[in-house]
Amino acid sequence: MDIFKELQDFLQNLENKKPLIVVLGPTASGKTALSLKIAKLYHGEIISTDSRQVYKYMDIGTDKILPPQQEGVPHHLLDFLEPTEEFTLADYKRLALKTIDEIYRRKHIPMLVGGTGLYINAIIQNYQIPEVPPNPKLRQEMTEFCEKNGIEALYKILQEKDPQAAKRIHPNNIRYVIRALEINLAGNTRKIDTKGEPAFNVFVIGIDWPREELYARINQRVDNQINRGLLNEFKTLLLKGYKETLPSMSSLGYKELGPFVRGECPLEEAVETIKQNTRNYAKRQLTWFKKYKNIHWIQGAELEKQDSGNKNPIS
Repeated sequence: MDIFKELQDFLQNLENKKPLIVVLGPTASGKTALSLKIAKLYHGEIISTDSRQVYKYMDIGTDKILPPQQEGVPHHLLDFLEPTEEFTLADYKRLALKTIDEIYRRKHIPMLVGGTGLYINAIIQNYQIPEVPPNPKLRQEMTEFCEKNGIEALYKILQEKDPQAAKRIHPNNIRYVIRALEINLAGNTRKIDTKGEPAFNVFVIGIDWPREELYARINQRVDNQINRGLLNEFKTLLLKGYKETLPSMSSLGYKELGPFVRGECPLEEAVETIKQNTRNYAKRQLTWFKKYKNIHWIQGAELEKQDSGNKNPIS
């Protein structure tokens, strides 16, 4: 598949509709390198769809692309929140739509790039999201219930109150389970009630790898993160006063290092847990993305052949 020819055809036959390019795939599949190449070819600006890269000071663990690596391509919705700040799906949609509009005014093409499926869906499927403010007291009660009875018990309540939301949320994602219940209990309103009319003409590119090759890439990336100073980054966050109980600190690569820092396990065990959890996350991402229709899938190995002369790492 010549993805660039198909993309060129798409951009030449828009019929006055607003174009939106989406580059998605599991973690470590190569989204960063491909998105930079597309952005430079077609005057694109990249909007992150990563739910953890919004936070400051969390660069290595989230594999955030920093300004020196952006090759002059404008990037948005990166590195702008304190790790203590709340950031909901409704917040993301509002900011992303505002950014897309600004990009159109510059006569550039907006690109959504990342692996958080809910963020992508909120834009391309125009989720109608209830504006329900966070309820700290209720969240604390649900957290305590979860600690006492287990996440399975809390997830069962969500299944009873909002089966459709439960189908979209992984049972182990405590943050999303609590948020869905918070919205439901605020007015018996579903977390994502309806899909609106699509606002954009969307071209979706998905990067796929054979499972074993993807897992090997993930393992290598985790090793690279450790060598780049992930442990020191985590310790620095703790020294700044960011508690492990914060939603931001539940990110892959950080939560697994807590037991090592507390002396509860050796570093090698913590690193292996990061690898295992990241592989599991990639598997869930693939399951989510495989449900999409009209994705232009491209094999990661094909991309690497095309970029064999490129010094930038695929990430």
